[in-house]
Amino acid sequence: MKFPSELKYTKEHEWVLVQGNKAKVGITDFAQKELGDIVFLDIATLGKEVKQNDIFGSIEAVKTVSDLFMPLSGTVLNLNDDLESDPQLVNSDPYGNGWMVEITISNPNELEELMSAEEYRAIVG
Repeated sequence: MKFPSELKYTKEHEWVLVQGNKAKVGITDFAQKELGDIVFLDIATLGKEVKQNDIFGSIEAVKTVSDLFMPLSGTVLNLNDDLESDPQLVNSDPYGNGWMVEITISNPNELEELMSAEEYRAIVG
């Protein structure tokens, strides 16, 4: 299982890649393995301000549907359009082409509440 050190993590199994005042968000390798084959993503928050820990969409696997929680407060700038036609990118490349949304960060202090790769690894074993 991968835990890229440049990312920040949440206990709900989302990751964040900070790039200046923007960030990409996705789910972790652990989460995609737990869900199984991803078949659909429902993210209808484009252009909307989403608060930290609020639901920004849902992810559907063959056997379950799970909510997606925003790791940081911000406005959703972009959705990963590739996931519409190929949702299994979340399974095959969760930290790369399987990213879900890009946001502008509205409260950088919230980054301090997220976990490092080492802290996240300790939680999921």
